[in-house]
Amino acid sequence: MLRFNPWLKASIFIVFIIFVWGLMATGDIRGTLFELHRFRSLAAAALLFLLALVHFFVNHPRNFANNSRVLLIFGAILLHIGAIKVITPLLVATGWQGSGWQGLGLILVLPYALAPMLLTSLIDRNLGLFAAISTSFFGGLLMPLAAAFPYLFINLFTGFVAVMATSQLRQRRRFLRAGFYCGLAVMAGCLVFGFLDIVRGAEGEILGMEMLWRTGVPLIVGVGTGFMIAASLPLLERAFQATSNVSWVELADLNHPLLRRLSMEAPGTYHHSLMVANLAEAGAGAIGANVTMCRVGAYFHDIGKLNKPDYCIENIGAGSINPHDDLTPNMSAIVIMSHVKDGVDLALKHRLCDEIIDVIEQHHGTSLIVYFYCKALSKKEEMEGKAKAGEISIDDVPEVDEAGFRYPGPKPQSRETVIISLADSIESASRSLDKPTPTRIEQMVEELVGQRIEDGQLDDSDLSVQELAVLRRSFMKTLSSMLHPRISYRQGSKDAEDGGEATTTAQAARTRGDGAASKSKRGAGKKTRASTAAAGTV
Repeated sequence: MLRFNPWLKASIFIVFIIFVWGLMATGDIRGTLFELHRFRSLAAAALLFLLALVHFFVNHPRNFANNSRVLLIFGAILLHIGAIKVITPLLVATGWQGSGWQGLGLILVLPYALAPMLLTSLIDRNLGLFAAISTSFFGGLLMPLAAAFPYLFINLFTGFVAVMATSQLRQRRRFLRAGFYCGLAVMAGCLVFGFLDIVRGAEGEILGMEMLWRTGVPLIVGVGTGFMIAASLPLLERAFQATSNVSWVELADLNHPLLRRLSMEAPGTYHHSLMVANLAEAGAGAIGANVTMCRVGAYFHDIGKLNKPDYCIENIGAGSINPHDDLTPNMSAIVIMSHVKDGVDLALKHRLCDEIIDVIEQHHGTSLIVYFYCKALSKKEEMEGKAKAGEISIDDVPEVDEAGFRYPGPKPQSRETVIISLADSIESASRSLDKPTPTRIEQMVEELVGQRIEDGQLDDSDLSVQELAVLRRSFMKTLSSMLHPRISYRQGSKDAEDGGEATTTAQAARTRGDGAASKSKRGAGKKTRASTAAAGTV
């Protein structure tokens, strides 16, 4: 209720603009826009806030709907401009002098990378750019007019560098390097505006230590910002239910208790999950989605099968009894669908993040379990034939409701969930290909993606048509490398001694016999695999 309550969202926005107005009207306001035109400055802040709100609503609707994300995003922006408001009068009061304009040397020590680096690491780089732009304009209203434009330029430039340096971070120590890059960006901006000119003393001598200190300040602030963000990430992740790339890497550890159980109790599902992870990771990289999230989500998407592993075709060994043979189609569908709910329960018990739970819930969407649905229709037709022949009563003919054979959903919502959903169905279907040639793989991928589109499973996602085409090509390429044909090697030697020819001939005969036997087994097994094809797609 709190996460999606509209009144709470409105309260967050109201508190944000009130705090911005308060920062403008308090403290040392000499030389700022508020000192010259109070009403205009407040109106400008309100207009900037409305523009930022519209941009946020249009370009980030899912984050806009989540109050936790709204609080995190606007809280980070407020923290950024609040730090500017605190630092500025402090440095003016202590007599910090710049080498350019008097009293503007303080521009060297402002935390330009704070909000962009924080939001990029916790959410994504698009919101990091949003923070860089927002803090530039809001912070400019708090700066002296002479420093407003230099601040806006340096903040924008440093914010963009922070986003680029942080977007693919997978280790906490790399935040220090990202902070160092941000410090270099601040130095470059200060050089452009003359804040790092040669400092001379009263007699014209060059003050080397003073220059060294001023040059090192931006680097110290940048590295300090990176260190502070790296140290606070675990607390922020837990407080706002967000997952950084660093945490995704930690979750990708195959020694997680659930993944260890999966490898021991459902080895077929475990191997399937690894293959889906390879497909999903390649697809995510092709369209610029979160690569690590796709890999981790694929690892955990089928953990619900731990409760009934023997009912999934990938865990049924050759020659084993298929438990679905003793169940009605409706009951088989219920058993298959239960792995979604069971997976969510296991994820909650092991405190997995919300994004993984979304993948588990949504990777099948509301798709139809086609095999058992068709099996139920066939059984109904058979019963109707018996009823017409008078063998049974017409009341004994079962009703077949399509809704009973569809997963509960919801449909995939994010790009990453769509990628995992498609990779899951494609990997499962690829196991039924007898000769996985590139043409057959391409045809299979096109058919499966087309079926998902026609069934409306991609309606709730923000995946574009162009991205979907790129995904299909990526899946084809990855599958072709995974299912490439292998050369058949035969044992044998040249006829070098007596009996050698006979031995070689016997070996060749055995080889042909083994091949024929294997072919016969494969032919006999096709019916069994076909009878459980739907179970394989879960």
